[in-house]
Amino acid sequence: MVADPGSAAGPADGGGTEAEAKRAGVDPAEKVVPPRSSPDDVLRVEHISKRFGPVTALRDVNLHLKKGEVLGLLGDNGAGKSTLIKILSGFQKPDGGQMFLHGKPYAPKSVDDARAQGIETVYQDLALIDELSVYHNLFLRRERLLKPFPLLANRQMKKEARTALDEIGINIPRIDVAVARLSGGQRQAIAVARTVNGDADIILLDEPLAAMGAKEGAQILDLVARLKEEGKVSIIMILHNYVHVLQACDRVSMIQDGAIAYDKPTAETSVEELTDIVVNEYRRAREETHEEAEAAKAQQAG
Repeated sequence: MVADPGSAAGPADGGGTEAEAKRAGVDPAEKVVPPRSSPDDVLRVEHISKRFGPVTALRDVNLHLKKGEVLGLLGDNGAGKSTLIKILSGFQKPDGGQMFLHGKPYAPKSVDDARAQGIETVYQDLALIDELSVYHNLFLRRERLLKPFPLLANRQMKKEARTALDEIGINIPRIDVAVARLSGGQRQAIAVARTVNGDADIILLDEPLAAMGAKEGAQILDLVARLKEEGKVSIIMILHNYVHVLQACDRVSMIQDGAIAYDKPTAETSVEELTDIVVNEYRRAREETHEEAEAAKAQQAG
């Protein structure tokens, strides 16, 4: 049941008490979660900012990820979620702030550099080549060769691909077919399997359930659950469905206005609380827009 939009203001709208804001992990003055750390952190981000010309995408992002943890990253469209993922993956460079990987400074020069350091990313477009087979996509840019000859070791790749898919519970009967013939859930699973097969320590999933049906989405959530149970990799997932967040994630962070404004274990929050925060944020934004329009009218009249 979704909370009544007219109920008391949540911790992120500035209308609650300071104690309520602190309980929600929000700085009541700044609406910015301050830098935090844990002894078992594998990734830590402090005061990250990013601008695109006059537009501020990220203004002060503080985030940490523990070993074996699944972190859900929430936020409205344009809040800066994908920008943050691109910075973590080495696709873009931040304008300010610092990052730490396994306690050491982390400043990837490229996606390949981030991958070499153990961070793999599954983007919304999956980065699969439709015309290639399942096993060729699993070894994309990591092809096995028949040394000393520059020929593909297809038999070896087929065997390793089948083993890799079976180990993480992905059921794809034929791995020699083009991925264009597979369902959305199977294609997403292959993209995730490729990151796991690459010995990643951290996996970044940019909206892995986007445009998927219930059955396909369940396949991905099951895969994430298996990876979480194994505890070998840490995962950051951009999600929009709060039920999925509470089901799949250990902790949730919400980006608002280019900063992490909410951070809480999923066991301590609810769909109603998350909905309240977003509704209150929409209300605040609507009021600000109305006030700006009234000020503009008054200025024109004067």
